[in-house]
Amino acid sequence: MGILSGNQKDEPLHYGEIYDLWQFSMTAKGCVSANRAYQYHVGDNDLKKILVDIINQAELEISECDSILINNGIVPSPSLPERPETKLEDIPVGIKFSEQEIASMVGADTSLSLVACSQIMSKATREDIGALFAKYHATKTAIGMKILKISKEKGWLIPPPLQIKRPELVEA
Repeated sequence: MGILSGNQKDEPLHYGEIYDLWQFSMTAKGCVSANRAYQYHVGDNDLKKILVDIINQAELEISECDSILINNGIVPSPSLPERPETKLEDIPVGIKFSEQEIASMVGADTSLSLVACSQIMSKATREDIGALFAKYHATKTAIGMKILKISKEKGWLIPPPLQIKRPELVEA
């Protein structure tokens, strides 16, 4: 098979894989920054635990993606500055995000990252890159289910219109 046979880590990355790794790492760096800010707005311990899970996952993604880029001679995206800590009670009422808003925002971000993982998996020619993003996809799916469950339990989920009464089927 030529250049694409042998040890996966010795195969060259194609330009799409390079861009996807770089962009995914950059997005994960933004995710860490945003979710650290969200932590200051949250009093609910269950939501705080989910935010910690999201941050830990994003930090793992940064580490793994940046490592692959560096090993292939590509400079990763720059890190964002650390956020200064603040206390929940110091955030003015008009500025503070509600826990319902935060759960909704992290849920939406998680769903978008699932789509990104799927697209990257489908474009990868290196199996190790596809497997890496399949791993991220599985982890994000589990996090997404936690967000959904807590949103239902806490009454934060605003469902779309529900079909309560089903129409009767008419035989023709």
